[in-house]
Amino acid sequence: MWETMLSLYRLRRREQTVVFSEWKKTALARIPAGTRLLTTLAPARGYAADFLTPRAESGSVAAGIEALRRTTGERLRMDMTELAWRHPGKRLPQWAGQLAVGRPEALGAVVTAVDAYFHACLSPHWSHIHAQVDQERTRRARLLSKGGWQAVLSALHPSARWSFPTLELSYPAEHDIHLRGRGLVLQPSFFCRQTPITLRDPGLPPILVYPIEHDLAWAHGPAPDRYPTLRSLLGTTRAHVLETLGQGDCTTTELARRLNIPRSTASRQLTTLREAGLVNSHPLGQAVLHTITDLGVALLNGRRSGLIA
Repeated sequence: MWETMLSLYRLRRREQTVVFSEWKKTALARIPAGTRLLTTLAPARGYAADFLTPRAESGSVAAGIEALRRTTGERLRMDMTELAWRHPGKRLPQWAGQLAVGRPEALGAVVTAVDAYFHACLSPHWSHIHAQVDQERTRRARLLSKGGWQAVLSALHPSARWSFPTLELSYPAEHDIHLRGRGLVLQPSFFCRQTPITLRDPGLPPILVYPIEHDLAWAHGPAPDRYPTLRSLLGTTRAHVLETLGQGDCTTTELARRLNIPRSTASRQLTTLREAGLVNSHPLGQAVLHTITDLGVALLNGRRSGLIA
């Protein structure tokens, strides 16, 4: 359910990444008309209704759909009130008012829209999405066995700062969650980007959804022959740096770890790419986050678009 909701952001936001470019092309061609109900409940920016991502008894899509169908009238009223308050300039359609008062047919329409959107836009790619999320779970399990929760939480995201008993992360808005003895679910997500995300209502079961490291091969095929001309143009190391940033933003330290190169080498290559207009860098807490630019994305896509001979 989180992947369904977060993928709606990826469809509507103009982002400098090649990770989702092929998926977006196919998804936009298949998107059902009823998806407009979902984009109303999850605007391109800001608060999205918490009830869209219910906690299910299992991780199956069917269980998530059924949990959504069982959303209480009180939950609908609270979330729709929050949605209207968080987006004061956005006029909600008539059906949203019916949803707010718990009309079963209004909730049924949302459930149908989620089910149709998933099967049209996510289901064809679900095995790839599932495999990459599973890889992230395996990586975290290894960290846990070697370094305990200190290692897991400290490396959860470039902005993560773990000092028992507090975990701090960069977030679009000021938001505190006090566990008070409740467990925290760590949910790796394929479609999550940049910063982790959680539910707005701190009274709901605590969950932290965070972005995974992507394998670009899911969109562009095997790695060895992916960008031969780009490597000739930039050099092997800089091409690898640009390709890695195309998979997702990261800090200098994280980039060096991903590519298994010294941090000083990563920093030097980033400087060159930044001076060429292929990379942007900005502070993120005590670190610096690097992002590929539109020009960098165009260069990565050059073989198909004609930018590179």
